[in-house]
Amino acid sequence: MTRDLAALTSSTSDWAGLRATVAGIGIAGFAAADALLSVGADVTVIDSGDDERRREKATILEVLGAEVRLGCRDSAADDADVLVVSPGIKPRDPVIVSALDRSIPVWGELEVAWRMRRAESPAPWLCVTGTNGKTTTTLMLDAILRADGRASAAAGNVGFSLIDAVRDPSLQVIATEVSATQMPFVGSMSPESAACLNLAPDHLDFFSSMQEYASNKALVYRQARVAAVYNADDPVTEQMVRDADVVEGCRAIGFTLGVPGVAMLGVVDGVLVDRAFIDDRRTHAQELASVDDVPSKSPANIANALAAAALARSFGVTPSAVCTGLQGFTPAPHRVTRVGEVDGVVYVDDSKATNTHAAQVSLRAFDSVVWIAGGQAKGQSFDDLVREVAPRLRGVVLLGVDRGVIREALERHAPDAAIVDIARTDPEAMDDVVRAAAGLARPGDAVLLAPGCASWDMFRDYGDRGDRFASAARGLGA
Repeated sequence: MTRDLAALTSSTSDWAGLRATVAGIGIAGFAAADALLSVGADVTVIDSGDDERRREKATILEVLGAEVRLGCRDSAADDADVLVVSPGIKPRDPVIVSALDRSIPVWGELEVAWRMRRAESPAPWLCVTGTNGKTTTTLMLDAILRADGRASAAAGNVGFSLIDAVRDPSLQVIATEVSATQMPFVGSMSPESAACLNLAPDHLDFFSSMQEYASNKALVYRQARVAAVYNADDPVTEQMVRDADVVEGCRAIGFTLGVPGVAMLGVVDGVLVDRAFIDDRRTHAQELASVDDVPSKSPANIANALAAAALARSFGVTPSAVCTGLQGFTPAPHRVTRVGEVDGVVYVDDSKATNTHAAQVSLRAFDSVVWIAGGQAKGQSFDDLVREVAPRLRGVVLLGVDRGVIREALERHAPDAAIVDIARTDPEAMDDVVRAAAGLARPGDAVLLAPGCASWDMFRDYGDRGDRFASAARGLGA
């Protein structure tokens, strides 16, 4: 008998006996399996890998009552009422295609989390997505909410598992970072407010096209109740809001680095102002904070702060809390972080710049730069990026499996830039990379790690890549 999944709307619904297959035993998959077990579902966990970390998690889940099959994926959801997929599994993966072909419903992490909320007074979600700036904006939002005295947490694609967050009875609101890879297979989510910060090519190895990627980003606005926040300086995000199927009464709220119009937040004479959430917005603006209150004061961070403020204000946060939250905000590491200065050259870690849009934003912050780039390109073209930043490039040091793609773009659009190609593929190669960059740099330059690529070909993750860069840079002055 097919289960009525529509009735599963909270953690106190009747989940007993639901046959759930969870694909993936990473952070999201483990949390989903744990939550489903806690409400009485029959859980089978499958994962194509089989290593020590997976076996440790498998042992825990087996103790809790799950069946775990490592080294297995295909045809493993045949008898399931629902297939739960982790964000790292592509929508065209055989396990998903096979389930859909047999009319087995597929849920993503967000769908499970939404259905696992507490029945009484569940914590609203303020959702943040975008190609770049998601984590910074989400953490800014959390800081602002806390400054207003709200019991908040940053969760989702940042902080801790969203599935764990929704089961925390102490939380009043959740600042929710949403990646495009989490959006497939979500249908029930209805955020209090949502924002898309920007859109640029990314995850083209995950989605079949740029259009599919954009369509999944736009899902963040679906069923938004209070505010759909868009970037007035990025028309694509405004069109997303125009096309979104929101709850009646939901307002479109823009943010801009310029002077804001009505129903927008923006900047006037170095001050972040609100013309959206005040009664006399047609003739007045509410001061929220100074540009000096925003860490690094870069245009990208000011835009992030405006988006965070818009979401917070949609939730009733006071203007003074916006200022206090931004003043107390500590940026996450590996985001345009200055890690040292040697012989008049500054070394900057932006390892989190894992796509061309993020790298371009970072490179624009410096007049003369030695750029460290490369890794897994994820199907991106680097032509537009190189054409834009060519006048700033003192030189380029390339590393990683797809460095040839960047070299070809440099040869076409920045033929005068000096290029050093590091062929080593072990993590310790970062020492060679930094020494090569130091050899190209001149006093007044920046050596910038903004790879424009994913890190997994050489490093554990982007954090490991950034840490190794910082260590090598500091070692130059030893």
